[in-house]
Amino acid sequence: MQPITPAALAQAIAGHRKTGRILLVGITGSVAVGKTTLAAQMAAALPGTVELVGTDGFLRRNADLDAAGLAMRKGFPETYDREALAATLAALRQGPAMVPGYSHALYDVDPALTRSVAGDVVIVEGLGLAPTDAPPHVHEGLDLLLYMDADPSDIEAWYVARFMGLWAAAADDPASFYRRFRDLDEAGASDFARHIWATINRPNLEHHIIRARDVADIVVKKALDHSLHLVTSRK
Repeated sequence: MQPITPAALAQAIAGHRKTGRILLVGITGSVAVGKTTLAAQMAAALPGTVELVGTDGFLRRNADLDAAGLAMRKGFPETYDREALAATLAALRQGPAMVPGYSHALYDVDPALTRSVAGDVVIVEGLGLAPTDAPPHVHEGLDLLLYMDADPSDIEAWYVARFMGLWAAAADDPASFYRRFRDLDEAGASDFARHIWATINRPNLEHHIIRARDVADIVVKKALDHSLHLVTSRK
């Protein structure tokens, strides 16, 4: 594996741009592996108009997940509106498209975050891009797919750190979804985060998300110190 920077990844991706055609790039990998951060770093290094789209906006609303008994499987393939995501990717090729947004503080899709998106390059980051047993196969609507790999123990550490950050911020935000966990002390909140990782996010990674690694055009591995190393580049 060779070290690689977000700027170098952006340069490689820029080479696939075609005049008059929007370039759709997907970034996927485990929860908390750093997809959003990498997408932002690459966007900053790419020329032209670059837009970022998070697939979290295509999650089904919490109320709908509760009604379907899927609240504890949030992030699994069946909790995404994959038809809407596939349709939005197709629409982006034709010009501006309306894209829903997601609030991590609310832990739900937020209609107020819906926006019009158009760009020379659109980076779509998040879950819901891995192959599934039934159509639609969302990744087929992308020009390039990048998979972020990492050791599960490292991802767990990043997930717990992110959870604890949201838990701490909820002390001053009554509207935060994480406010409900403020009755836990710091050790209890950390233990709860590890439980969520072990029972929801890691199984989702091992049984679903990781399928994207075999079809990805680019695979990078992220180390505990956040450095990136190129594993595979098929294009």
